[in-house]
Amino acid sequence: MPHKRELISNGNPMETIVGFSRAVRVGNFIAVGGTASVDQEGKTVGVGDVFVQTKQCFEIIKAALEQAGSGLHDIVRTRVILTDIDNWKQAIEARKLYCLDARPVDTIMAIDRFVNPEWLVEIEVDAVVAD
Repeated sequence: MPHKRELISNGNPMETIVGFSRAVRVGNFIAVGGTASVDQEGKTVGVGDVFVQTKQCFEIIKAALEQAGSGLHDIVRTRVILTDIDNWKQAIEARKLYCLDARPVDTIMAIDRFVNPEWLVEIEVDAVVAD
C-alpha cells in the first residue's frame, strides 16, 4: 500500500522558487531539510552567535515537526553542519535543549560556507512517528 506524501511548508518564498519543502512526511517518516537561523522575514537570527542560531534552527524544526503531526520526541537523527568546527560545543549545548530526551544519533560536520555568509550553522533532522 503506497504511503501518502505530505509536504510541510513554513511559508518561505524560496520553497516555490527553488522547489523544496521545509519537511516531507511519508508514512511515519519525516525528513526536515537543512534549516538555517532565520525569522519570518528571512533575516538571520543571532548573527555571529552559533548558540542562538542553533536554537533558532531547532525552533523552526520543532514547528515543522508539529505541523507534520510529530514532535521533538520523534527525532531519530540530527545533522549539525557548521562553518567552523571549533563552534561544535556551542552548537551541541543548544542542541541538548531540544534533543536530550530523544537522544537521537548525531553527525557534526563543517563546510566552507552557506549561501548566506551570516549563517554559522544549519540543522537537518529525521524523525519517525511511532505506530
